[in-house]
Amino acid sequence: MRQEVTKKNVISSLLWKLLERGGTQGIQFIVTIVLARILLPEEFGIIVLITIFISIAEIFVQSGFNTALIQKKDVDETDFSSVFYLSLLVACILYILLFFTAPFIADFFGEPGLDSVLRVLSITLFLGAINSIQIAVISRKMQFKKLFTSSFGAVIISAIVGIGMAYNNYGVWALVGQQLSNKLTVTVILWFTVKWRPKLIFSFERVKSLFSFGWKILVSNLLDILYKNLQSLIVGRIYNSATLGFYNRGEQFPKLIVSNIDGSIQSVMLPTLSSYQDNKEKFKDIVRRSVVTSSFIIFPLMTGMAIVAEPLIRIILTDKWLPAVPFLQIFCASYALWPIHTANLQAINALGRSDLFLKLEVIKKIVGLIILGISIPFGVYALALGVLIASIISIFINAYPNSKIINYSIIEQFKDIVPSLILSSVMGILVYFIKYLELGTLLTLLLQILFGVIIYIGLAKLFRLECYIYLINTGKELLKRKKLN
Repeated sequence: MRQEVTKKNVISSLLWKLLERGGTQGIQFIVTIVLARILLPEEFGIIVLITIFISIAEIFVQSGFNTALIQKKDVDETDFSSVFYLSLLVACILYILLFFTAPFIADFFGEPGLDSVLRVLSITLFLGAINSIQIAVISRKMQFKKLFTSSFGAVIISAIVGIGMAYNNYGVWALVGQQLSNKLTVTVILWFTVKWRPKLIFSFERVKSLFSFGWKILVSNLLDILYKNLQSLIVGRIYNSATLGFYNRGEQFPKLIVSNIDGSIQSVMLPTLSSYQDNKEKFKDIVRRSVVTSSFIIFPLMTGMAIVAEPLIRIILTDKWLPAVPFLQIFCASYALWPIHTANLQAINALGRSDLFLKLEVIKKIVGLIILGISIPFGVYALALGVLIASIISIFINAYPNSKIINYSIIEQFKDIVPSLILSSVMGILVYFIKYLELGTLLTLLLQILFGVIIYIGLAKLFRLECYIYLINTGKELLKRKKLN
């Protein structure tokens, strides 16, 4: 059931994945901006808290089976159907658990209306159970066009629902309606476009076999999501939902860009790398290409966003969201490092080394918790800085195993990202001084963005960066193929 991997279908899959992640999330971003201008920071803070609990539950629903189904060389209907029924059963158990614990969660955070919102939004657990299998089928066959179709349809429908409810003064329920309608629409569209249906078969042996790989992914993902959301839980508990709203909005901007670009690349890289498990030289080339390309694109974007943070927030979200500016700048630095993390971890996953993946996560979380404990007494901004420090340390932890497994050393990786890092820094310094021209908020922002693009691309062309040349040649090749077809 695995699609034959060629350069053509890898590039095609990547383009569709970029469209799916970038296009739909771009629309989603605009919708979020509209909602942020209508709703209050504390209403966003409530949804952030609820999403944490649902995200943790979703990890158990998927149990690492999604990755296991993609990574395994040979799977059949018995594998898919067995995982499908087990995922639904787990979703049911977790929904009941969240339903009855919702009042206690609301009391703990001092948010009286949180329990009813949590009970309704937790319905997405069932949809996620179905989605995970559909996405595994799509990933194995590299049919990411279908994922684009479903995601695009869902984001349009959910936008109408969310904005419509917000304008009609439904408050936090507008965000609930938006998220619920999005997940439901994706599931329905994929049900009709993905040619897979569960069969009335179940095998404990197949589940056991997949779980031998998947449980390590489950624990790794659980540790990751608990750690990533621990800061939000602490902010929501120690401070208030409004502060949590600022913290979350500050993280949302860089996270949206990086998760879409790097996430698209890594979604295609996992099935691609899995196909070259036995060719270490080709395997290393693909991992290196992922690191270099992601860094070349993401470094300037994060540098530029950190520089224009204040005018960006003023124009897009209005002055009531200005406390989010310092968070945005800190998270830009943190998310700029994502390409290195994800490329190294995907390489380990693709080789079936989920045991090593788990060990790395445990080590990183111990380091992160130590930093978190130290930063708590120093305030909410120190919490965000702690995330950045932990991310820097994690680079070395994630990269170390691949120096032995695929002979891609930390020094090599550093050399691969340094050109993009230097060019991004130069661009950021030059763009920063534009604000002293005092041309007004909007004009300053537009000029900073324009000159930032010109300076970065100009420097890349001037110094003939390897990645810049690669992307230009790849673009020309795609255009040539399109003309021939």
